[in-house]
Amino acid sequence: MTDRAFAVFILTHGRPHDVVTFTTLRDSGYTGRIYLLVDNEDATVPTYVEKFGAENVIIFDKAEIAKTTDAADTTGDRRSTVFARNASFQIARDIGLDYFLQLDDDYKDFQYRYKRSGILYCLSVKNMNDVVTAMLDLLDDTNAATVAFSQGGDHLGGASTFEKLKTKRKAMNSFFLRTHNPIKFSGRLNDDVNAYVTLGARGQLFFTLLRLQLVQGRTQETPGGLTDVYRAGGTYVKSFYTIIMAPSCVSLVMMGQSHRRLHHRIQWNNAVPKIISESNCKTATRQARTQ
Repeated sequence: MTDRAFAVFILTHGRPHDVVTFTTLRDSGYTGRIYLLVDNEDATVPTYVEKFGAENVIIFDKAEIAKTTDAADTTGDRRSTVFARNASFQIARDIGLDYFLQLDDDYKDFQYRYKRSGILYCLSVKNMNDVVTAMLDLLDDTNAATVAFSQGGDHLGGASTFEKLKTKRKAMNSFFLRTHNPIKFSGRLNDDVNAYVTLGARGQLFFTLLRLQLVQGRTQETPGGLTDVYRAGGTYVKSFYTIIMAPSCVSLVMMGQSHRRLHHRIQWNNAVPKIISESNCKTATRQARTQ
């Protein structure tokens, strides 16, 4: 696969019998290390250990991580992936990793996306080791804070949108990360969006690669995890965490067709700095830079 010190972290809570991502990774051809990150407040920890083995289950102190994590509210509710995301960097250092991949526990497939005869298709990944190597190369070559797989919603617009864009300046659900270049996630909900908006505004690069896609279970249907939290507040409350952090570029809009719901919308022209090609600079400016 790669000579880099790398492993996959699956962030999971309360569903040891339904860690779909573990099986999906193996079925996709991944042969490397996989660790399940669970918190010490999870009553099902013994079942995780029994099912996956103590050597593959890493338990972190959620209350301790909460002391250094900005949850962006005063509820004290620690039902969130943000704590596991922030804990993972120290865990990776402790076990000697240079790189790692954060995944949720409910991914059903990893897919290639490609266009043929004007139609957008997908094909299940069966050589995940090579995919990991390519994604880590992309992470290093771009010096990005993280790179991510796309999701189904990233392909709205079909083949025409796919043809125009190779990447999007965002990262959600999956994060290829360098151990010694930590990202500080924040917000009890919408922590991934909070990260790429607030840190992106400061010049950090977040990229989603459209040629690769993960397929996730429906957020509010799978028992355990954050299902109860999402059912209680829906996308309305979830989206407002990012609006609070970046009101200049994030707003609330209606989305969907058959299942209408409120969701965040990002005005990218106001959100992140952009790099302008040298070919668009005035001649005098280019000359001054070379002197």
